[in-house]
Amino acid sequence: MFISTIGYEGSDIDHFLATLEVAGIDHLIDVRAVPVSRKKGFSKNRLAEALREVGIQYTHLQALGDPKEGREAMKRGDYSSFLEIFTRHLQRAEVIDAIEKAIELALQDNVALMCYERDPKECHRTIVAQKMGIRTSKKIRSLGVLSSQAIKNMRLPDCEVTKTAVYATA
Repeated sequence: MFISTIGYEGSDIDHFLATLEVAGIDHLIDVRAVPVSRKKGFSKNRLAEALREVGIQYTHLQALGDPKEGREAMKRGDYSSFLEIFTRHLQRAEVIDAIEKAIELALQDNVALMCYERDPKECHRTIVAQKMGIRTSKKIRSLGVLSSQAIKNMRLPDCEVTKTAVYATA
């Protein structure tokens, strides 16, 4: 099993859910500090309901969200300040507890950490996933929301997902 990460930027809820299903995710961990979105279907309650309908559990771990100062640094393109801010944030007691909870979930289920950014290199979820990976010895996998055609192809028998590419296993 992997610890997966996914961002919903530029996607819609149907493609997002289908990507999680194809990837075999059974538990989504929302790591947004503020779990609301202007994108239809991605605010906490609606997202939890949509996930429940497809058999995926939902947990919001607010403490794992990027603090406002970190988000502002990333908007400015100041990655070094973001990294410094988020590294300090990771040392807070409630964040350490939330990482422990996320690790617990990852040891039980096939999890994906979710935030907004499409590019995992531009999002704090990758740092959280790496910390979890070290503790669990699980590999980190970044999922990109799949297109309609890719989803259709992946639902064929004998296909698997590896970093959002389709490979036939036959």
